[in-house]
Amino acid sequence: MQDLTAPRPPRNTAYGAVLLAAALLVGGLLFKQLLTFLLAIFITAIIAIPLSAAADRLERRHVPRWLGVLLTLLGGLLVVAGVIALVVPPFVQQTVNFVDDVPAIFNDLRGRFQEATGAQPSKTGTDVQTYLQGFVDQPGKLVGPLTSIGLGVAGALGSAVLVLITAYYVALNPGPLVEGGLRLFPPARREWARRVGGRLRSSYIGWLRGVLVDMAVTFVLLFAGLSLIGLKFALVFAVLSAVLVVVPYFGAIVGAIPPVLFGLADSPTKGILALVVYVLVQQVESNVIIPVVMSKTVKLHPAVIAIGVVVVGKLFGFVGLFVAVPILTTFTILVEEVWIRALEERDETRVPDGIEIATTAAAPPDAGPRPRAVLPG
Repeated sequence: MQDLTAPRPPRNTAYGAVLLAAALLVGGLLFKQLLTFLLAIFITAIIAIPLSAAADRLERRHVPRWLGVLLTLLGGLLVVAGVIALVVPPFVQQTVNFVDDVPAIFNDLRGRFQEATGAQPSKTGTDVQTYLQGFVDQPGKLVGPLTSIGLGVAGALGSAVLVLITAYYVALNPGPLVEGGLRLFPPARREWARRVGGRLRSSYIGWLRGVLVDMAVTFVLLFAGLSLIGLKFALVFAVLSAVLVVVPYFGAIVGAIPPVLFGLADSPTKGILALVVYVLVQQVESNVIIPVVMSKTVKLHPAVIAIGVVVVGKLFGFVGLFVAVPILTTFTILVEEVWIRALEERDETRVPDGIEIATTAAAPPDAGPRPRAVLPG
């Protein structure tokens, strides 16, 4: 028999639980899209900040701001196009030759590492041939991957164009956006927010400048070093490594694997020489380029960068790896300004308890004025 006297849960509580569950479900579904949106905003800001800085310099020389932003953007695009025009044709040719040599490279590596893999040469070659023959006999298998790649490239190009257009308009008139962001803070904290924003701005510009110099120096040194030891396809490996230096630590490791394996397929000596070239270039990058060129960025511990890159890659995907350092820098600056600096200021202004007690005991609030001592004479 039901107890009619037992208290029933209020309807508002039941409705609130249902709404909370629905909100969590919708939030979980939209979390990935929200991260993608935040990443797009972050990349737009990183592009807009140097555009705005260059426009400020040109504006001081009586160049209209719209023209300064446009010239800076077009100049950057022309530099990228010029590099592509100089590097891509020989890069494509060497890539085609490299692909043609892949079977021979595979056979050489298979013979050298046969004892380590434990597979018979004939069986390994048969498995690879059977796998590739499946795509030849059934071309329909290629339609899905090719369609996905085409849609991915089209989406990436569309997103890049949208980001560039948005960055142009942000750099053209950043004042309303900055003031609107400052109004989110109380009036007493707006100067602090402006200072933190300036610190973030300087770190982004320093990182971008450092990345460009790092890519150029890495490309030149690797191309010269690999060509010096006589390694084929040096341009392919140098371009690949120059692009991957944007990803700290892991990019250098991933970029070194293909040329070292290719050198081992030729001879153990050439593989070791290729590894030595990469280690030397990495030392130059770690001890010269990063400390000197990236002096305006936040100095993060290597362990923090390594763990942070993995976390950023998990959250934002492959594209997030290329802006992992600015994301980690932003997080570090915000933690330092919002939490650590506040704790330090609180400790500096705090009066020891013993002094407070002595002062209170010596001069209580209601004791009235203390008598002055009269000196003789």
